[in-house]
This record gives sequence, C-alpha cells and structure tokens, in this order.
Amino acid sequence: MTGKKRRRGFKGLFRKSLIFLEIALLIPLLIVLVSNQVIRVSSGPFLYDLAEEIPYQRVGLVLGTSHRIRSGGPNPYFHHRMEAAAHLYHSGKVSYLIVSGDNRTRYYNEPAQMKRALQALDVPGEVIYKDHAGLRTLDSVLRAREVFGLDSVTVISQRFQNQRAVYIARYHGMEVLAMNAADVEHQNGNRIMVREWFAKAKVFWDLIKQPGLVIEDEPVLIGV
Repeated sequence: MTGKKRRRGFKGLFRKSLIFLEIALLIPLLIVLVSNQVIRVSSGPFLYDLAEEIPYQRVGLVLGTSHRIRSGGPNPYFHHRMEAAAHLYHSGKVSYLIVSGDNRTRYYNEPAQMKRALQALDVPGEVIYKDHAGLRTLDSVLRAREVFGLDSVTVISQRFQNQRAVYIARYHGMEVLAMNAADVEHQNGNRIMVREWFAKAKVFWDLIKQPGLVIEDEPVLIGV
C-alpha cells in the first residue's frame, strides 16, 4: 500500500508541475499577444501607405537602420525608408526631415548614411537634420519632442516599427502620423517579424519604467 501511495503522490506532483509549467509558459505568451494587438489596433488609424493620402506635417522623422546587412549587401529596409522619406518631401507632405539613428562610434553613423542617401534622391541637405542618438525607437520619438521641440511629426519607417513609434509618441501626448515604407519579403524579414513581436511587448515595460533620454542634448530648432 505504501508503494501505491507513493506512486499516486508522485503522479499528483507531476500533474501539478505540468499545470504550473503550462501557466508559466502561457502568461508570457498572453502578454506578448495582447501587447501586439493593443499596439496594432491603437496605431492603425494613424498609419498611411500612400503619400497622397497622408496629411501635411512640417517635419518627418526617419527612423534609422544600417544601410548594409551583415553580409555586406545593401539593406532593403534602409533604402525603402529613404525612398519613402524622399517621396514625402517631394510630394510636399513634409518640409523638413530628421534622420534619427545610431552613432555610438565614429565608425558607425546611421544618420550620416541616411542624409547622403536622401541627398542622392534630390532632397536638399539644408532641410535634413541629423539626430545622432536615436539608439532605439523610444529614443528617436522622445528626442523629437525634447531636443527638437516637436509636438507633431510624421514618422517614416516600415509598418511594424511605425506601429510602435506611433503608440509611444501618442502615449506621451504627441500628435503623430506615420508613413509606411515598403516592406521586405525574405527569410530575414520573417526573423525580424518574430523579433518585432517581443519588441512590442517591451514597449509596455519601457513605459512602466519611464526611462529618460539616453543622451541629452541642447535644443535644436528646425528651419531656423
């Protein structure tokens, strides 16, 4: 009898452990799913696919990424963003552009590459402002307000990043629209989409922590 009781006790403990494990796995999954749904639904009305349909805003905020992928080839995400930003400018939908990206070392300078690419697309250099401390989407958005003094702006990136940027900006009281650059269809794109699911969940963690700017700068006036 003692052996049977032990076996029953072990089975009961095993079942409880499985239930606990299922709950432990389910809760993070639910958080990720709910976070993504909230951000997608909330940002949806402020995202545009056509430059002809988006209202005019004085300044466009181009979110940075490397102009090359790890293999050394051109990064299609980068070039699609530059093309969308140039198209907005030439369509008269923005008058100035902020190129916000990573420039933590002198050997890696996203804003400089972005400005060169835009100038190659006939955007005048004098309407392009470089933000060298846009290390994250959150930084780019907050710096647009705190450093460049903007309460309204048009964000330019792919849809998945625009969703986060719009949600963050509007949470902080900014009047933000977004222009969706062309997306990328390939295997790496699928990996980026998976990473984006977790990035959207992290948005809420960052909002709870209320982080300040990674790098604080003197105010910059656009068009002065």
